[in-house]
Amino acid sequence: MTSPSTTISLVDTDPAELAVDAIVIGLHSQTGEPDVAGPAGALLLASGAESIAAAFDGKLTETLALLGATGAPGEVIKLATLGTVTAPIVAAVGLGAEPTGAAPAPETLRRAAGSVVRALAGARRVALTLPLPDDADAPAALRAVAEGALLGSYRFAGYKTRPQPARREPVAEVLIAVPEAGDAAARAEVDRAQAVTGAVRLSRDWVNTAPNMLRPPAFADVVAEAARAAGLGVEVLDEEALAAGGYGGIIAVGQGSEAPPRLVKLTYTPEGGGTGKRVALVGKGITFDTGGISIKPAQGMWEMKSDMGGAAAVGAAMLAIAALKPAVAVTGYLPMAENMPSGTSYRPGDVITMYNGKKVEVLNTDAEGRMVLGDALARACEDGADYLFETSTLTGGQVISLGKRIAGVMGSPELCERVRVAGDAVGEPAWPMPLPDDVRKGMDSDVADISQVNAGMDRAGHMLQGGVFLREFVTDEVAWAHIDIAGPSYHSGEPTGYWTKGGTGVPVRTLIHLVEDVATNG
Repeated sequence: MTSPSTTISLVDTDPAELAVDAIVIGLHSQTGEPDVAGPAGALLLASGAESIAAAFDGKLTETLALLGATGAPGEVIKLATLGTVTAPIVAAVGLGAEPTGAAPAPETLRRAAGSVVRALAGARRVALTLPLPDDADAPAALRAVAEGALLGSYRFAGYKTRPQPARREPVAEVLIAVPEAGDAAARAEVDRAQAVTGAVRLSRDWVNTAPNMLRPPAFADVVAEAARAAGLGVEVLDEEALAAGGYGGIIAVGQGSEAPPRLVKLTYTPEGGGTGKRVALVGKGITFDTGGISIKPAQGMWEMKSDMGGAAAVGAAMLAIAALKPAVAVTGYLPMAENMPSGTSYRPGDVITMYNGKKVEVLNTDAEGRMVLGDALARACEDGADYLFETSTLTGGQVISLGKRIAGVMGSPELCERVRVAGDAVGEPAWPMPLPDDVRKGMDSDVADISQVNAGMDRAGHMLQGGVFLREFVTDEVAWAHIDIAGPSYHSGEPTGYWTKGGTGVPVRTLIHLVEDVATNG
């Protein structure tokens, strides 16, 4: 299924005269003591709204206040213009308190653009006149607005067979008001935003697809087809190649399903060889996770279609990388399996020989992600990499520790910090976590090199156990980071900011940022 797309372009004409279905302005809240600017709690129009305010004879903020506007971040208030400007609707989106001596933070703009474009579903053409600085921060602000608008307009196509009269179509065209629409740097930011958000939207589509329609062979086929079209190198290992190659972890997890496992390898080679650095991206691709023999409770199990969010993110990020062409070699590894209970499933008590030769004692078949990832990590290191970033919906412990918005990061300390900085830059926060020796000791096995989980089934430090296990499959010379996205990759609540319900596309933008950072800074 492919979600409806939204186009985006730049304009530099007077916003009050734009022939659009709605014009969007920013609105700040004001707090503190009354002063000459107005009473405490008054509203303040953000820059970019000057001509709109003039058309309303200075009564725009007063009217918005009467409609309940507060300027709170993400709040959207619509007002009929009654001919005061060309657009029939003015939509004011809250930006929070006015920052002192600066434009709103990029993430504030990104979320605001997403909120207002989603709220304007049903309008065909919308113009955004949000505040954009005219200094060195301008590119980041424009990028944020463009990304927010394109992601906020996302809606999964779904499978409904009957017309939905009350369902409004997403905004088809977004115009962003800028000082100079022909500016090459501004146009480059929009082009980049379209490439990046296109990847995020595709990742969301894959995560939201019904699990019976995206089992491992089908998932591998759709990723491979998109990758070939993008000019990437593609290698797909089927169940026979995996067994012959010694990928014990992937085979073990996948053997309980009639839909056999796959390992997809995607390769981007920069022109001229680039900087000589090599980046590996690895993503967990469990297309559905019942827990296997250690079966999960029925409540909420339907969301386990999202257990391939890591592979979806890596596959989509590779497509964006092919379009952006950074000067660094990048290889993506997507191990795919369906974890099902059957007479052929792997069992608690099994000992599995992994791709790097290590023996793993299985204690919980619901700890399947680390099994497929262990093989993929070992293969990535064997192929050669200077930096290895792996992402997965690995543990419920991530949600307990950091909530549903912040990913947990484990691995080489310097690279974990680099992931944190990248996450802050793109609005996908991540927080470094330790890999304590006592957690590793708790995973000692009496019969194998390591247990999948704590040998006593103690769930203390559950997220850290996942990281400790994965470390066993990364060679010493490779800097690596494991990004646990169990919470951030899937949003089951009401839409917020540029997140719609379902797959979020986290951490596609983080991975792209990291690759570009390596290309620029080594």
